[in-house]
Amino acid sequence: MHPMLTIATRAARAAGQTIMRAYTELDKVEVDSKGLNDFVTSVDKEAEATITYQIRKSYPDHTIVGEEAGENRGTNKDYVWIVDPLDGTNNFVRGIPHFAVSIAVQYKGKIEVAVIYDPVREELFTAVRGQGAKLNEFRLRVTGVNELTNTVIGTGFPFKSRQHTETYMNILGEVFPVCADIRRAGSAALDLAYVAAGRLDGFFEIGLKPWDIAAGDLICRESGGTVTDFTGNHNYLASGNVVAGSPKVTSELVKIMRPLLNEGLKR
Repeated sequence: MHPMLTIATRAARAAGQTIMRAYTELDKVEVDSKGLNDFVTSVDKEAEATITYQIRKSYPDHTIVGEEAGENRGTNKDYVWIVDPLDGTNNFVRGIPHFAVSIAVQYKGKIEVAVIYDPVREELFTAVRGQGAKLNEFRLRVTGVNELTNTVIGTGFPFKSRQHTETYMNILGEVFPVCADIRRAGSAALDLAYVAAGRLDGFFEIGLKPWDIAAGDLICRESGGTVTDFTGNHNYLASGNVVAGSPKVTSELVKIMRPLLNEGLKR
């Protein structure tokens, strides 16, 4: 096992224990607003501190970028850990059992190791660059479909980027008639992991952050999937606009999206 995957897994499981303890006593969880439709809980912060502690024990000089604490800079700039301690906070706060811990390790700008851990179902999605992806030690593969007919596509509404609502609805209006169904579950990390596992055929969302995407990106690609931005390029970690799926599904989704994009989504 890759040594950094071992540490990432340990950190994700430790954070998962913190999250599940709090999940049984949601009335005691403190919730604050970071911005419009953007919430943070005391559990997000505690889980991130748990992850940082586990990483720092083994890699004290690495840089850590977390959703809540921002950049925790180390002396070694080549290694960057990208952490979302609780992806799906809104689900968690409302008692909806669908959320995850997401951890990715970047070396010189390339994601090398990824872990997404669903503590409710005890499902651990992992990947090491060039070595494939796994769910609880079983190899993952995206679905082999070649057209959108009969596909199930995951998505997320642009609730933090409402200026793109009209464009998003136009895209949804074109995608929905040609696929079998659409799912909006509330955790982009798990959506990408589900694409890797063949539970979803494809996924698209606007306005995500690097910590929402980084781990799922590698897990999806190591399962044979393709990940792009809305123009079919690879700027999604910067733009936050991501399309993922089996290669054919991704290209079909991009083909539908391109003519509908406003200027802000073409970047």
